[in-house]
Amino acid sequence: MDTIVFLSPPLLLMSHRPHASSSAYTTASRHLPPLAAAAASSSSSPRLLIKQQMSSSIIGNNHSTRQRSLLLSSRASAASSASTATAAAALAPAQKEREKDVVFVAGATGRVGSRAVRELIKLGFRVRAAVRNAQRATSLVQSVQQLKLEAQLELVECDLEKQAQEGIVSAIGHASLVVCSIGASEKEILDVTGPYRIDYMATNKLVQAASAAKVEHFILVTSLGTNKIGFPAFLLNLFWGVLYWKRRAEEALIASGIPYTIIRPGGMERPTDAFKETHNLVLAPEDTYVGGQVSNLQVAELIGCIMATNSNRRAAYCKIVEAVAETTAPLLPMEQLLSTIPSKREREPPAADDEPPEDETEAAEVKPSDPKQPEPPAPVAEPSETRTGGKAAEPTLSPYTAYEALKPPSSPSPKQSSSKASQAQAQQMQETAS
Repeated sequence: MDTIVFLSPPLLLMSHRPHASSSAYTTASRHLPPLAAAAASSSSSPRLLIKQQMSSSIIGNNHSTRQRSLLLSSRASAASSASTATAAAALAPAQKEREKDVVFVAGATGRVGSRAVRELIKLGFRVRAAVRNAQRATSLVQSVQQLKLEAQLELVECDLEKQAQEGIVSAIGHASLVVCSIGASEKEILDVTGPYRIDYMATNKLVQAASAAKVEHFILVTSLGTNKIGFPAFLLNLFWGVLYWKRRAEEALIASGIPYTIIRPGGMERPTDAFKETHNLVLAPEDTYVGGQVSNLQVAELIGCIMATNSNRRAAYCKIVEAVAETTAPLLPMEQLLSTIPSKREREPPAADDEPPEDETEAAEVKPSDPKQPEPPAPVAEPSETRTGGKAAEPTLSPYTAYEALKPPSSPSPKQSSSKASQAQAQQMQETAS
């Protein structure tokens, strides 16, 4: 600034001189450095030249300062990105663990399904409740709101009968557990193909979607008598062979390779929720009962017990369980009842991320109480399964094969023949009869 002040008078004098020497000044500026030449070409004032040089030096300093700032900023961004990636990697296992607490329930508005939803929510699970119409799930939502646990309920509109497999997989989402308690409604008694479409086809689509989604456990609720003829269970087949189609759904689940538990309850129409106060739950292997009663709540509690812990799911691994309730039966823990049922498949080794049993006492409860009691016999493979992949090798084992025709025709309905053809056919029949 002192230099500028010292040069101010001459500069003021030069500014008033004639511009006759501007050409010589321009010629001389050609031999200057680029910055000086630019300054000379832009102005004939030395004061402006000094200002421009100082400005350029300031700009250069600002530019270098900005470069250092950008470098530091980029280094900070890289460090922040690295820390974010590390945090995300640390949270990934926790996110995976949280997804193990999600259950997909098909038939969530039914008598068993709605109670199962509430039992699972009370156990701390997050439930994706599949409904065909969310407006019809008002009672389910209200019952969960009474528990003040509505944050754990998520309604998912999913019509298993009409939706494609990709849509069903999307509805399952990140759920690792699946419960299926769907069935044709008894109110639609005139719907001949109802059991075929819902009890078998819709259930089979859910099984295939669950297999594609790689779920960890699948619980299917069917009925007594699906594989054994006997009274009174046989009477259910008056509803268009519903037991036959339920058996076909069971076979589809067994052949899928998914770890499963099939629950065959007795009659659930008459027992109320208070039924369990006078009747204790009884579990038996497949094809043991052809009659008996059990309440919807007892079946829902059994579903919750199986899903509650990894050890309980191991105790119910690939088992077909028949459930009734009797007044003379002792009151025993459900884990102990499940442990007495033989498995249909050899248990696979647990995965690396499986949780160990909660404690040794719980693991001891899963085992039979009597140490001298012989172990259950080794499971005998059914002819419809193979030991390798569980794929069906032979036709269905259901004794109700006569009901296989109760399904929609795969070919279009025949057209009416012409009048001449019908007359010729009638004449031919008369000749045959004579």
